[in-house]
Amino acid sequence: MAEPDLILVRHGATEWSETGQHTSQTDIGLTEAGRAEARRLRGWLQTQRPAAVWTSPLRRARETAQACGYAEAEIVDALREWNYGDYEGLTTPEIQYASPGWTVFEYGGAGPEGETPEAVAQRVDALLARVRQVPGRPVLMFAHGHILRALTARWLGQPVQFGARLHLDSGSICLLGKEHKLNAVLSWNVRQPVTD
Repeated sequence: MAEPDLILVRHGATEWSETGQHTSQTDIGLTEAGRAEARRLRGWLQTQRPAAVWTSPLRRARETAQACGYAEAEIVDALREWNYGDYEGLTTPEIQYASPGWTVFEYGGAGPEGETPEAVAQRVDALLARVRQVPGRPVLMFAHGHILRALTARWLGQPVQFGARLHLDSGSICLLGKEHKLNAVLSWNVRQPVTD
């Protein structure tokens, strides 16, 4: 398999991820199940030799990095989750009751704090520009479901809205790299990496 340029890790489960509540800036930690998900990834991640290790500043991502053996990961604010604004803490059915057909990828967050798809695209594009400045590969990132899906869409040269088609479970790993010199997904949503 091709060597990855990026290793993406979605944080382990939280109380809100288990109930389907949108969690962006609310800084909650992992559940015991979430810590177990993170520990399950540790063996494979420890076989990698990342050129840089970055984490979202939010607790659930930092706790995942720590459980995976990367307590000293550099905090990178651009890896914060998509800001849902007034939709924070609500489930998709609750939001769609008032806004039929809503998805974060199409419409973004609500209210003055909510991020638009265009703002998120700018944020992840700047982050990918920073990745290109890192000598060596891969860059290992611990972050959140929607921001990692948006980042992957932009890695592939697609609009952020493409991220709606990329399901991503808590406690999973994705590998992004190149196929015939084109940016590609090498592996997606892996929850039990092979360690030998």
